[in-house]
Amino acid sequence: MALVLVLWDIDHTLIDTRGIGRELSAAAFREVTGREMRRQASIDGSTETVIFRETAKLHGLSTTRADFERFAAALATQHVGRAADLRERGCALPGAVAALDAFATARVRQTVVTGNVKAVARIKLETFGLDQHIDWDLGAYGEDGALRPELVARALERAASEPGETVLIGDTPADVEGGLAHGVRVIAVATGRSTADVLRAAGAHIVLPDLADTEALLAAYGREEITHQHPRP
Repeated sequence: MALVLVLWDIDHTLIDTRGIGRELSAAAFREVTGREMRRQASIDGSTETVIFRETAKLHGLSTTRADFERFAAALATQHVGRAADLRERGCALPGAVAALDAFATARVRQTVVTGNVKAVARIKLETFGLDQHIDWDLGAYGEDGALRPELVARALERAASEPGETVLIGDTPADVEGGLAHGVRVIAVATGRSTADVLRAAGAHIVLPDLADTEALLAAYGREEITHQHPRP
């Protein structure tokens, strides 16, 4: 089958916020709960739904869906208000722009499967100029489920795409798990906290050091399948 859909992770795959993300989460947490965020639950591969719930537990708090929705709105507001700081301190990772452009040139649909809530995902990619090839309606986000397999299933459904026509690109074992759970080919990049060995052990089909080599990325799925597709009408 030819490749028709790419599911991108965002943090540490396409961008690095270099610490400002935690600051914005802390501010939103304080606004919603009235508590200072002394500790934060593990964020690697997690969704905002889980991060908020587990962080609240670390502070002795129980939360509801309504609390999460308030947190998600506050987090989006924080990102809008500090977009300039995000742009100054964070960055698009090497090769991200070229990779998105290469798949777009090949008429491959691209969206995101991310633990970020949708509003924050959009702000992050827009801030670094990485949004122009993303079909936001096809993606799956932190408010759509707790675990990556749920998000991948939602994206496949929204895109009406077969697993064999899809590739997921991410940087954590959770990304790998999400893809493998539905028979989606997984390309992992060792640009986050997980090493190449950890990503291979998780079952990634291909592991790359980063996105800097666009040719290697295209070859990781199968260059013939990517570059010789017929353009969509």
